[in-house]
Amino acid sequence: MASRALSQLLLAMMLPLLKLESTFVPTVQSELKLSGGKPGQELNQNKKVEECHVNPNGTRFCTCHSGYLWNATLCSLYPTCHGHTSETDSCMCRSFHGPVPGYCQLLPPAPADLILDSQLQMPRDTLNLILLKKEEATNLRWYLKHPESDKLTFLRPGTNVSQMSSQGQTGLSITGLSRHWTGSYVSIFEAQGFRWRLSQVVQVPLEEKEVVRLPDELSISRASSSGFQLSCCIPLTNLTYTATWSPGEGSQASLHNFSDSQCLVLTVEHCPEADTTYTCTLHSQNLAPLVAPVSVTIIQDGDTTCPEDFSVVAWNVTKAGFVAQAPCPVNKRGMVKRLCGPDGTWGPVQNSCTEAEILATSIRAKLLLEGQGKPDEEVQCILSRLPGQVDVVSTPSDLQETLHTVTLLANVVAETRTELTDSALKDLLTTTDKILEVKLSSLWTLAQAQAPALASDFLKAVETLVHSLSSQQHPFSFTSSNVLLQSQLLRHTSPPGHQMSFPAWPFLQALIPWYSLAPLVHNGTNVSITTLVLQKLDHYLTSSYAQGMWTPYTTPGLVLVVSITADGQAFTQAELIMDFEDVNVTVLCVFWDYSLFQGHGGWSDKGCRVHAGNTSAVTRCVCQHLTAFSILMSQHAIPENPILNLLSQVGVGVSILALLTCLVIYRLVWGVVVRNKVSFFRHAALYNMVICLLVADACFLGGPFFPSGYHSLFCLATAFLCHFFYLATFFWMLAQALVLAHQLLFVFHQLSKYLVLSLMVTLGYLCPLGFAGVTLGLYLPQRKYLWEGKCLLNEDGVMLHAFSEPVLAIVCVNGLVLVIVVLKLLRPSLSEGPPVEKRQALVGVLKALLILTPIFGLTWGLGVAVIFDQDSMVSHYIFTILNSLQGVFILVFGCLTDKKVLEALRKRFRFRGTQSSNSAVSLATNESCTSEHSKERSERASYEERMTD
Repeated sequence: MASRALSQLLLAMMLPLLKLESTFVPTVQSELKLSGGKPGQELNQNKKVEECHVNPNGTRFCTCHSGYLWNATLCSLYPTCHGHTSETDSCMCRSFHGPVPGYCQLLPPAPADLILDSQLQMPRDTLNLILLKKEEATNLRWYLKHPESDKLTFLRPGTNVSQMSSQGQTGLSITGLSRHWTGSYVSIFEAQGFRWRLSQVVQVPLEEKEVVRLPDELSISRASSSGFQLSCCIPLTNLTYTATWSPGEGSQASLHNFSDSQCLVLTVEHCPEADTTYTCTLHSQNLAPLVAPVSVTIIQDGDTTCPEDFSVVAWNVTKAGFVAQAPCPVNKRGMVKRLCGPDGTWGPVQNSCTEAEILATSIRAKLLLEGQGKPDEEVQCILSRLPGQVDVVSTPSDLQETLHTVTLLANVVAETRTELTDSALKDLLTTTDKILEVKLSSLWTLAQAQAPALASDFLKAVETLVHSLSSQQHPFSFTSSNVLLQSQLLRHTSPPGHQMSFPAWPFLQALIPWYSLAPLVHNGTNVSITTLVLQKLDHYLTSSYAQGMWTPYTTPGLVLVVSITADGQAFTQAELIMDFEDVNVTVLCVFWDYSLFQGHGGWSDKGCRVHAGNTSAVTRCVCQHLTAFSILMSQHAIPENPILNLLSQVGVGVSILALLTCLVIYRLVWGVVVRNKVSFFRHAALYNMVICLLVADACFLGGPFFPSGYHSLFCLATAFLCHFFYLATFFWMLAQALVLAHQLLFVFHQLSKYLVLSLMVTLGYLCPLGFAGVTLGLYLPQRKYLWEGKCLLNEDGVMLHAFSEPVLAIVCVNGLVLVIVVLKLLRPSLSEGPPVEKRQALVGVLKALLILTPIFGLTWGLGVAVIFDQDSMVSHYIFTILNSLQGVFILVFGCLTDKKVLEALRKRFRFRGTQSSNSAVSLATNESCTSEHSKERSERASYEERMTD
């Protein structure tokens, strides 16, 4: 009796603090009986302990008197007076159809105490709630009732929530507290045959970072603005805050309430004369004040400023170096900012506004991951909202928060092993399809500038959510413009294995061989295979490659995700064979490795290799694991670069003018400079080079003006003429080099003029015509002749075999001739001569290199550097500049540096004055120098004279 009296005394002391509520717990023994109490607790059945009301349908609604509750069986078998059952419902009122099968029962003393050290918890601290049990308690659950809601939110172990239990007590711990954890914490458990509810109220004050100032700094001109407004806003909370602005002289403060926040707006009627700091101070009982200062800078005469502007929003005159700020539109949260540069020019607008609904959904997903809510209910609910929210995405912040929500949900599903329903997965795939639409591509770029791993995290999240489909929902398929999915259960396997096919270019089909699946199926496990194709997502993944993958690649526009789930466990060790059709380029099989580059992700070829396909048009990839796959295509060509294109067009245009000038010069001086066979061969080769290069450059510049495609005869003709005349230019270079080599090696052997000219014409025109004709005949029927979108040879193999290889071969021969020239200039006996002669010989070599290199087209040898160093833009720029200016080089080194040509031009126009020995680049050395080796100099001068003639 003493212990019972003590229990009643403790109950009387604790009830005011605990705000005790209780309900009776269902037990087998208590069914339709007055059980659950101890001796002395049985009720007098003649005493009425409930009130019942009958509606016209005959349903009885019975409510227990204070201190009494319905027994457990009645609570579980009969609905509440609101027509539903709930694990958090108090058994005060029940509805019955027919006679009431029992009575309310008297509550015993509380079997536990809920202990909290302080109701006021500071942000980022840890909350500890302890339930001290006096009796055995079962089915313990924790809930949080937010101040703005009547609904109880279930608390479970998460990133911030943990539960512990020991003999006689159970605890709840919450780390990283914020205002979202403010509310009444409820512990519901079963003891002594009753369901008990013990609660404690916890308050978490705001942090200074949650006080929003608009603006947080301001520069203003007294000449253009008479006054201004400052706002100080805080989110709604159950704590009472009093806000004040100082200084307050000459201003008025007004309070504005919104659905989720309240703002104190200070209206300053007249600008202060000097720079002033206004301070918004928030006071709450027993808390340190929150201080939010706003500095106002007065623009003085002579200060550099940005003028008024109306881009996106209205921007007032702002001092250089300051950031102008403007509020977001209605139903958006955040701020619009714009920097006024030091030179008084406006910078780009930075829009961080986020739709309030998108932001609220993201916060809800974050709290779900931390431990608030039931994943099997909340994940489906949040996913159902996302398709509609994507339609209103209009800023990078909107997109970033939406993708972040998907990532948070994937983390929840992975940690709690939640299974998705078919409707939830359909909502996810619909959201993904809309996110990958082209209209959001510009937002992707801006969002990834702030979060480089955004696309990688999104891909991982979608992959995680897709293979979380409940096994009861198979088979499942989904098709849209950007998302294709197939998911089904595998009940047996046989050769060749599980095949999947999708109508997405360039993917043809995928196969998981039977020997990879047989161990799983034979074990009797529930095996599901999910295959997902995502279009366009690879364009948003960063172009990062694992070590050793140095060539720049392009992706085909799709990512293939394959996952195998066996009894709820992800199975990654399986062979996957993928066939990609009609790519026609060098291919590398890769997968997206999320761990590369500090978690930002990158492409890796580990465990993947390229195999020969069944046909020449199919590329086969074989990988020994499952994840997100794609192919990287290296076309040995850099992406379109507007600067390089401009340089090419300008250079070719200048070359055309130079070549026309060259033709005019030859028209004027041909009879003077061509007086023997050697000079005739040299100038005939140069003249034909000029003609061929002029026609080729003209076709190159005119190509973009014709419609591209095989249906256009003008486009086909332009591509053929470009190919033929550019090749002819190099073959005439080869002819000139061979004639020079013959003159140097066979000094006393003379050839017939007509024989040499016939051989040069054959080499210069018939050989390139054969190459161009064979190329046209081979590749045109296969529709592989034209470069897509251009009137040029196809870059995929055709240009390499039909143009680049012959050109490089000619360049090699010309280089050999150049070496012969250098060796002839540097005779072996030269090393024994005095230093002055060595310097003169080196000058001669330098002049020979300067003249012969551009004339023989040796600059095209840089093409090798371009092929083997694709990621170096320097080689691309040098290659483009030198070769687009080939006509200029021919004019300068073929005509203007020729001494005889210059003399003929002077005589033609009767130029006066004497000619300096250094007026033109000549290969002749200074014959006025005397030396012991005058004979050797004379022989060397003879060779050089042959080169210039």
